[in-house]
Amino acid sequence: MKRAIDLFASFFGLIFLSPILLSVIFLIWKYDFHSPFYIAPRVGKDGKTFAMVKLRSMVVNADKSGVDSTSADDNRITSVGHFIRRYKLDEFAQLWNVFLGDMSLVGPRPNVKREVDNYTSEEKRLLSVKPGITDFSSIVFSDEGEILRGQSDPDLAYEQLIRPWKSRLGLVYIDKQSIFLDIQLVIITVIAIVSRRLALQQVNHILVKFNVDSRLCEVAKRRTPLYPFPLPGDLEKSVS
Repeated sequence: MKRAIDLFASFFGLIFLSPILLSVIFLIWKYDFHSPFYIAPRVGKDGKTFAMVKLRSMVVNADKSGVDSTSADDNRITSVGHFIRRYKLDEFAQLWNVFLGDMSLVGPRPNVKREVDNYTSEEKRLLSVKPGITDFSSIVFSDEGEILRGQSDPDLAYEQLIRPWKSRLGLVYIDKQSIFLDIQLVIITVIAIVSRRLALQQVNHILVKFNVDSRLCEVAKRRTPLYPFPLPGDLEKSVS
């Protein structure tokens, strides 16, 4: 059922969004006359690597810098790229990956191999399902670039401030996944474009209903500064 929905939604989504995609593709190409696409190797279900398609928002060969996390003030982002990232237009191309079956509409966001290689045993459960375009963490951390703005080491800041919570949110999805939850998250993702505050309220309502850790619920509200926290599995080790 989930695959049928993914196939249907990605096919008609690509058709419906084609005017926007084609316009953005032209703008990216016109900026520096290089390919408007960025093919990003990502780790998917069962640890298999796939080529994730994104609309390029950075300078050519930006990935060769060795920095995986991107802050809002990253000088690798082009002027067109800032516009693309602001409205998440670079993610639209991933509907192609959903159509091919590499990804799903809803699921934990796919990560680079370097990060997956450092997963805790608990985090490895994130590889038990297909990665998705959106999920709890995509909504809660839609401002990831702003969180990392001004950080001297964006990768370290991501590891300490975002990854512990992002992974936990992904695990909540895996434990509670259903078609109904997928529909809810897609709707909330659309709401987030208009009202981030309302979207976060809806996410928190679901998390509370699922009776998840109160600290995770509090972080998901995004009303207080983020703070370093152990990764899933590491906290349990330190307590035992």
